[in-house]
Amino acid sequence: MPFDTHDPKLYLASRSPRRRDLLVQMGIGFDTLFFRAPPRQDDEVDETAHDGEIPGHYVERVARAKAERGWSILGLRRLMPWPVLAADTAVELDGEIIGKPLDVDDALNTLRRLSGRRHHVLTAIAIGFGNTVESFVSVSEVSFDRIDEVSIRRYIASGEPMDKAGAYGIQGRAGMFVKHLSGSYSGVMGLPLHETALLLKRFGFPV
Repeated sequence: MPFDTHDPKLYLASRSPRRRDLLVQMGIGFDTLFFRAPPRQDDEVDETAHDGEIPGHYVERVARAKAERGWSILGLRRLMPWPVLAADTAVELDGEIIGKPLDVDDALNTLRRLSGRRHHVLTAIAIGFGNTVESFVSVSEVSFDRIDEVSIRRYIASGEPMDKAGAYGIQGRAGMFVKHLSGSYSGVMGLPLHETALLLKRFGFPV
């Protein structure tokens, strides 16, 4: 299915302001495609981790489901048939998938667990266009210095951790917790730029 290569645009199936900022950084034109928020969320996009699900499989499954659902919405809403870019991010610690904190206590416990330890951040990206969905999983390794209780509580009081996988955003105040990063900084933010560009090129999208 062709699209206008002279004025290429896509849909970002995400509410994340970080992902929007990263697409702007790439110089890509886009519109945001919103799904229904809980408790009326789209049944086609199940973000609940399955029992025993491997973290990499989990984020890729969710990202692909978002891309597929996003493409189907274009037809229902009679929108322009541009590619749909979706993404999902999770933190993995000791084999456990850690998503966004449920509440302040959950954020507190998560940051206590990450303190002084190494964890992985997995971001899957998926692009849906026509009958095709392509996806990729970026894995980065992040090491936190030890964080004292006062610093953890001060960080939580800022409100920053509450909508982020692993209860932190590396581009914000939590950057001071990071002792070492191996992988994709933008991937930890929620959209690995290099891999996103490669995936778009598979569809002939100029970047």
